[in-house]
Amino acid sequence: MGLAILKSRSLDGMTAPEVTVEVHLAGGLPTFTIVGLPDAEVRESRDRVRAALNTGRFEFPASRITVNLAPADLPKESGRFDLPIALGILAASGQIPGHALSGYEFAGELSLTGELRPVRGALAMTLNAGRAGRAFILPRASAAEAALAGTATILPADSLAQVCAHLAGNSPLVAQPAPAHGASAAYADLSDVKGQAQAKRALEIAAAGGHSILMSGPPGTGKSMLATRLAGLLPPMSAAQAVEAAAVQSVAGPFRPENFGLRPVRSPHHTASAVALVGGGGHPRPGEISLAHHGVLFLDELPEFDRKVLEVLREPLESGHITISRAARQADFPAQFQLVAAMNPCPCGYHGHRSGRCRCTPDQIQRYRGRISGPLLDRIDLLVEVPALSEEELTAAAQPESSAAVRARVEAAAHRQTSRQGKPNSRLAAGEIERHCAIEAGAQQLLRQAIGRLHLSARAYHRILKVARSIADLAGSDAISGAQVAEAIQYRRGLEVA
Repeated sequence: MGLAILKSRSLDGMTAPEVTVEVHLAGGLPTFTIVGLPDAEVRESRDRVRAALNTGRFEFPASRITVNLAPADLPKESGRFDLPIALGILAASGQIPGHALSGYEFAGELSLTGELRPVRGALAMTLNAGRAGRAFILPRASAAEAALAGTATILPADSLAQVCAHLAGNSPLVAQPAPAHGASAAYADLSDVKGQAQAKRALEIAAAGGHSILMSGPPGTGKSMLATRLAGLLPPMSAAQAVEAAAVQSVAGPFRPENFGLRPVRSPHHTASAVALVGGGGHPRPGEISLAHHGVLFLDELPEFDRKVLEVLREPLESGHITISRAARQADFPAQFQLVAAMNPCPCGYHGHRSGRCRCTPDQIQRYRGRISGPLLDRIDLLVEVPALSEEELTAAAQPESSAAVRARVEAAAHRQTSRQGKPNSRLAAGEIERHCAIEAGAQQLLRQAIGRLHLSARAYHRILKVARSIADLAGSDAISGAQVAEAIQYRRGLEVA
């Protein structure tokens, strides 16, 4: 009988290891067996493949069919192996030429009619297929996403019959062109927010240096409005960053090519679990912090999140990646997100409001604020109060500054950081802080006093220097002045009183 060997891809975290699909036909009672650690979705491909071949008027061989997915110790999931299994059966039975399979990789889920359905992780798989030097045959619905990689020839197909016609040389598939980029995001504009000059200034500093920020204030003062406008202030992503962010979203589910190059914005509800936030599962998938890679993670009503859920943010805030460990598997996902959080000052939300409507006891306020641990607060760079607006501020007709004007300053500051150190200020390591965040002699005494009076940790000290460096970059200054250090300390002091 016959043997056919094809190449496909699995998903293992952010990597897409090569999978060899071996199909063997032998004499004996007709059976159809799939081996190689397949999960339920892969085992069910037997019925999909049989129906697709029958409805496509191919001959389903009455033989002992054995499909081996190698390597055997790599778990296989999803319906992405339907297409290579079907083609392997056709090649092994002589219905399509087997020699034509060697220059391609295949992935696609089959419907019972033989139509090809999209697969998850097309972009991540293509990045690896390009390194192997093979063309990739994919469902048409996944082809535009895969073409974003720019590392392999993508051949889109609508059905199993089209793929067979291409392999037989009767009707070649046309390569998928690279999708057009440059779409503009419809970010909400900063000019929509009235007043709140200090909060807008803090938001600009956070955007310039990639810093995390926590806003505290009564309900209805504009905290959520400000947070949702941060993405519109950030500088454009580089090509490499855009591919990284798109690849993570591709692994989680279908990625829309028109969103390529746009900063992701994730806003999970406060009922989200720790696994939803950092990722996990039997076959580990990225969580919200990874889906916000090179973008913004907005956590509204921060104290309402379960404390154990918030604590999982501590490591990725420092390292920029997350490792998901299970008994038999381990997966690494990038997580260079910018945290923006909002909270009320007390359970009722009106502590310190000029109306005097707050009736929360000091013990209630302390318990409410205590839901956010000190170690997590220590990792937040800026905290800003967002007070209630006065009648004059609400009714004022003045036009605030637009996002475009602020973004121009942010881009200039980001360019200074890239030229000087190749990364945002928030990602500076301890040794780099000493080289790039030197302050003027007059500011040293001010900083020493702040360390003593505020009981700052070494981490807090370094974060003050990094925030001061971003303030100086916005001002176009090489040296960090005393006024800039004082402003950075002021944002740090808020952590003690929030």
